Amino acid sequence: MNLSGKLLIAMPGMGDPRFRQSVIFLCAHSADGAMGLIVNKPAPDIAFGDLLDQLGIEKKSERARAIRVHLGGPVELSRGFVLHSADYGVEGTTLRVDERFAMTATLDVLQAIAAGEGPARSLLALGYSGWGPGQLEDEILMNGWLTCDATPELVFSDRDAEKWSDALASMGIDPRTLSASAGRA
Repeated sequence: MNLSGKLLIAMPGMGDPRFRQSVIFLCAHSADGAMGLIVNKPAPDIAFGDLLDQLGIEKKSERARAIRVHLGGPVELSRGFVLHSADYGVEGTTLRVDERFAMTATLDVLQAIAAGEGPARSLLALGYSGWGPGQLEDEILMNGWLTCDATPELVFSDRDAEKWSDALASMGIDPRTLSASAGRA
């Protein structure tokens, strides 16, 4: 099972409060583990322009756009990851997830965005969510997560508060019908 490029949707019974109602885009998933970015938890009081200033990156174009900053997960909160459309990439530094999504964790993508270039769609995540070998599969079996297809419209939407219910709706699930307890038949 390879879930790269899919979304994880936290179930109501998720035991870890850091992931309550989270929607996570899985950048990589293999037998070695998984790495993803929470795409629906904006970072409070952190503006993209302020981050550029801290990094010494000058906004060089009127076409430069501010991108939203999210809390990508509890691991390495001081590292930034830009999840973006696959129309941008730098050889050797961009992880191409599939034909629609890519992820770059180096300053060149931020410099390109500040110059009015770079990917058409993107979001910046501080930190990431990670799982060791077999850990994510176990959490899915224990009813911690649902998985669904990722779409650029959902991932890059500015409607962060609705992404959890929108992801469930994409599967035909009404969030009110979900139970916090798991069962086995």
